[in-house]
Amino acid sequence: MSSTTLYLRLVRQIRPYWRTFGLGVLGIIIVAATEPALPALLKPLLDGVFVEKDEAVIRWTPVFILGLFVVRGLAEYVAQYALSWVGNRLVMDLRGAMFRKLLTLPARYYDDHSSGNLISKLTFDVMQVTAAATSVLMAVFKESLVIVGLLAWMLWLNWKLTLLALVMAPVIVLVVRTISVRLRTTSRAVQSQMGDMTQVIQETIEGHRVVKLFGGQDYEQTRFDVQANSVRRQLMRQIAATAANVPIVQFIAALALATIVYLATQQSNNDQITVGGFVSFITAMLMLTAPLKRVTSVNEPLQRGLAAAESVFALIDHAGETDAGTADPGRARGEIRFERVSFAYGTDGRHALDSIDLAIAPGETVALVGASGSGKTTLANLLPRFYTPTGGRILLDGQNISDLKLAALRTNIALVSQDVVLFNDTVAANIAYGVMNGSSRTEIIAAAEAAHAMEFIGQMSDGLDTMVGENGVKLSGGQRQRLAIARALLKNAPVLILDEATSALDVESERHVQAALEVLMRGRTTIVIAHRLSTIERADRIVVLDQGRIVETGSHGELLSRNGSYARLYRIQFAGSPSLPA
Repeated sequence: MSSTTLYLRLVRQIRPYWRTFGLGVLGIIIVAATEPALPALLKPLLDGVFVEKDEAVIRWTPVFILGLFVVRGLAEYVAQYALSWVGNRLVMDLRGAMFRKLLTLPARYYDDHSSGNLISKLTFDVMQVTAAATSVLMAVFKESLVIVGLLAWMLWLNWKLTLLALVMAPVIVLVVRTISVRLRTTSRAVQSQMGDMTQVIQETIEGHRVVKLFGGQDYEQTRFDVQANSVRRQLMRQIAATAANVPIVQFIAALALATIVYLATQQSNNDQITVGGFVSFITAMLMLTAPLKRVTSVNEPLQRGLAAAESVFALIDHAGETDAGTADPGRARGEIRFERVSFAYGTDGRHALDSIDLAIAPGETVALVGASGSGKTTLANLLPRFYTPTGGRILLDGQNISDLKLAALRTNIALVSQDVVLFNDTVAANIAYGVMNGSSRTEIIAAAEAAHAMEFIGQMSDGLDTMVGENGVKLSGGQRQRLAIARALLKNAPVLILDEATSALDVESERHVQAALEVLMRGRTTIVIAHRLSTIERADRIVVLDQGRIVETGSHGELLSRNGSYARLYRIQFAGSPSLPA
């Protein structure tokens, strides 16, 4: 995306606030208009006071100067406040748009992008955009008006000398353009390195127990130092380009100024210019260097902001989850059919699932077992359309799930996984999450009791109103799991996915969770993913997967008697147990 396109898109983002923005622009215009007034006052002041001894000029000039700076000060305050307000609104709006997009992005996007980089986009990158959209605009607009005003006054005073000054303009433009390319490149690199550094920080914070226990402090410190040094190097490249920008431009301007001063003194000797006119011209010329410096200095925040805008808009423009379905099945009966379903994560041709055919009756409990990487979790993830099959189709009550509205499909599915996700909120808010937010206290308590969770909730200081901490850090694994089960119970969906729901629990916690799961599974179509085969012995049917294909199907007893893949997995887990079949 070109710089012009990016900038115009940024400007369009502030359209809803055009009144406030217009007020800021008006303030800028007033400030800019007062700038050439000072050298303009010098001519009548010097000629009228020191040459002509005009009493009126002597009396009123100080009043004009004081009034000029009062008006200028008020206008500058209004401009600064109004444009800063618009800039902060822009940041809020862009963050809101980015966060809304995060809520709709497909699972593949999260697979390909680290959470640290995504967080950096919402925190660091978007702040850089403000400078490009408002601060830079204010500086460029204001300083451009000042330059135009000063040049107009200089042209009126002495057009020959002014045209000589303008000869230097193309040289300055060339210098600024060359440095702009360098700044944009380094700005992109800084944003990327900031994302990588944020990722290291996040991983270290989240895994601080593992870091301490395994003595990983030096390793993590080295990782952080490498990333921090990369950020520093990119920033120094950026600073080097910025630092070179202003002196070069100022040298060119100084060269022009020196030439003009020499020619102006020659004109003065020939009585072609008055003392007041000469001082006024030189003052205006000197005053040009400040806005020229500021205009060339905004190039760095502008390029940084445009690079950040690329990052921000790339996220906002990324396609969300496909939701072309139009049908709403209402409450499903729970009949599920996988017909010749295939799926591949990458483009290397390797299938995670290959031609899966599986029919699950309403209310049936089907367990998926197999070695790691056999496709169990992938198969379950296709049902709520976290991923889209690369071949075949999936039916819910005879309807292709791709024809269903995404929200309507997911309303019929509940999930309890090994990696329980809890939010830093109250126990009640975590149970009645999302669409269940309006549930009554009675319904929440009933779900918690059915999940065997009220026994520990009742012992908490604030009961259901107790804060659980970041991802439930204040709770044990079994307690977190039971809250997840309570959440699924409250949702009361006809289809249930249990992904390793008891794999990381101690015996006592597993007993409570297993009892809660039995309540949850009652009357629902349930897909159970399990490594621990002892937890799925009572499943209606067990499906054994190997390298993305179904190799065996049957009940626990049937599969053991066949002495095939399932029996082999069972023996491996229960090696040494005398109760196993030969």
